[in-house]
Amino acid sequence: MSALKFEKSGSVVTLTIDRPESRNSLGEEGDGEAFAAACAAINADREVRCAILTGAGPAFSAGGNVKAMRERAGVFSGAGVHIRERYRNGIHRIVRALWGVEVPLVAAVNGAAIGLGNDVACLADIRVAADTAIFGATFLRIGLVPGDGGSWILPRVVGYQRAAELVFTADTIDAATALSWGLVSKVVPAAQLSHEAKALAARICRQPPDVLRMTKRLMREGQGVSFDTIMEMSAAYQSLAHLTEDHQEAVSAFFEKREPDYKGR
Repeated sequence: MSALKFEKSGSVVTLTIDRPESRNSLGEEGDGEAFAAACAAINADREVRCAILTGAGPAFSAGGNVKAMRERAGVFSGAGVHIRERYRNGIHRIVRALWGVEVPLVAAVNGAAIGLGNDVACLADIRVAADTAIFGATFLRIGLVPGDGGSWILPRVVGYQRAAELVFTADTIDAATALSWGLVSKVVPAAQLSHEAKALAARICRQPPDVLRMTKRLMREGQGVSFDTIMEMSAAYQSLAHLTEDHQEAVSAFFEKREPDYKGR
């Protein structure tokens, strides 16, 4: 059974991986559907301007369930072709859903983010870590490849050389090292993590919602398309932004020296 909690407060949705008895393991039956449904709900709700992803208890997510791997149980049972399909329709569905979130996604990394858990954190636009957090792409330590897309995700966050070191050694790094590598943007005391993530989300939520979503799309596309393509996309999106009521409100607020009141129109 999936254990993803969905909580909306104002314009912010918090997704909590809630399986603390297994250090918030991911990839079990139903997880793909739960993440897909949650992320689709975020995208469909025009009131939502930011989302936070975190874990329950002392871990963010320790990744796949190693006990189930040892026992060849659940999603790791059966022939190789069956395991492949469960990856594609389960674990990969988690990754694709989070990658497709249209609003800014903040990962509040409260503890261990290992394997799939590390890659899930890296799907966020911004990562804030507790000082107790650790990170690792430890697939080789258990005789596996990064089967969730980590070979594509991690180098885009920390660069190829740092990603290669983390993957090939299967080492873990602490929050301070993650900060120095650019894996996280900020490290705070564990007791302050939730407050810090919510404060960051609140600052993001002050922006015009539709233009905010377009801006995230441009930022994401800018990592993989050509310069000419992003310039054309920028011109197209900007023409739409100029025609929004929120743009007019922003300009009026600028001249009137007041805070804008965005309506998402």
